[in-house]
Amino acid sequence: MEERARGCQVDQLTTVQAIGGSVMKTNKLLQEYYLSFDFNNLRDETKAQYKYFLSVAMDTNVGTTRTLGSTNISDITTKNAKMCYEKWCEKGIHMANHVMSVSRVLVNYGIQMEYCNSNPFSNVKKRTPEQRRVIWQKEDVKKFLDHAYSHFNYRSIGLIVHMAYEWCQRLGDMRVLTWDSLDLDNQKAHIKQSKRKAEVFLPISDDLNDMLKSQREDFGFQRYVTPRPKPRRGLYEPYSLTKLPFIGRKIMNEAGLSENLRLSDLRRTGTTEMVDAGVSMGNIMAVTGHANPQSVKPYMKNTFTSANFALDARKKLTDF
Repeated sequence: MEERARGCQVDQLTTVQAIGGSVMKTNKLLQEYYLSFDFNNLRDETKAQYKYFLSVAMDTNVGTTRTLGSTNISDITTKNAKMCYEKWCEKGIHMANHVMSVSRVLVNYGIQMEYCNSNPFSNVKKRTPEQRRVIWQKEDVKKFLDHAYSHFNYRSIGLIVHMAYEWCQRLGDMRVLTWDSLDLDNQKAHIKQSKRKAEVFLPISDDLNDMLKSQREDFGFQRYVTPRPKPRRGLYEPYSLTKLPFIGRKIMNEAGLSENLRLSDLRRTGTTEMVDAGVSMGNIMAVTGHANPQSVKPYMKNTFTSANFALDARKKLTDF
C-alpha cells in the first residue's frame, strides 16, 4: 500500500512538473496568451498586429519536422531564435524586427506563467534597417488615385492613400479611421495616432472632402471610413495589414507605377515635400504628430530645392 501511495505521489509530482514547465507547446502558450489580460488590455489595432506577426512566428520552421509553434516553449534555444530571425529577415528587416518583438513578448508571458525560465529571443540582436529614401512624385500619386477612384472596389484603398499622402499620416491609422474622426461639413479631421498617441487636427481639402462624401453615401451606415467593399460574416471590416499592401501593389501595377514604390513611402513623401517648401519644424510636427524635432530631421535632407529656398529667402531678407 505504501509503495502504491508513493508511486501515486511520484506520478502526481511528474504531472505537476510537466504542466508547470517543459511540455507547454508554443502554440498552446499563444492561445493562453490570447485569453490573458495582458493581451486583451491592448488596443484593437495592436492586437491585430500582434496576431499577424505571431502567426508568422508560429509557422516558422525550426527543424526538418517541426515549426516554432509545435516546439515546447522551454526547448527553444538561442540558436533556434537566431535561425528564425534570419528567416524573418528574408521578408524584410522591418518585418523581422516586428516578429522578433512580439515573440519576445510571448515568451516573457511564458516566463511569468512559469512555463520556461529564459527568453532566447532576447539574446538575438536586431538588425538596423537602412533608411529608405524613396519618395513618390506628384504624377505617381495622381496615377494611383485616378486608377483607384475609377474602380469601386479600389475606392477605399484610394482614400487610404489619399489621406496618408495629404495628411502625412501612417497607413495603419488611415486604414482604421472611423467616421467620428471627420467633420465633413466643416472640412476638419481629428486623428488620434496609434503609435505615438499624438492627436492632430487637420484640414480636409476640397478634392478629398468630395471623395469622402461619396464614400459616406455608400458606407456611412457602418463605423469605418475605408472598409473592405464586401462584408465578411455580415460585418464590414478594415483591410488587414497584409491585404492593404497586396491590393495596393495590384493597383500600382495596373496603373503602371514603378516596382520600387511602396505605400509606406507616402508619409515620408508628404513630409519631405513640406520640408522642401520651407515649412517650419513646428508646423511640420503639428501635421505629422512627431513630438521630437529629432524625428523630423531624417526628412531634412540636402536637396537643391531646400538649398534654393534657403538662399532665396536670405537674398530677400538681405537684399544682397
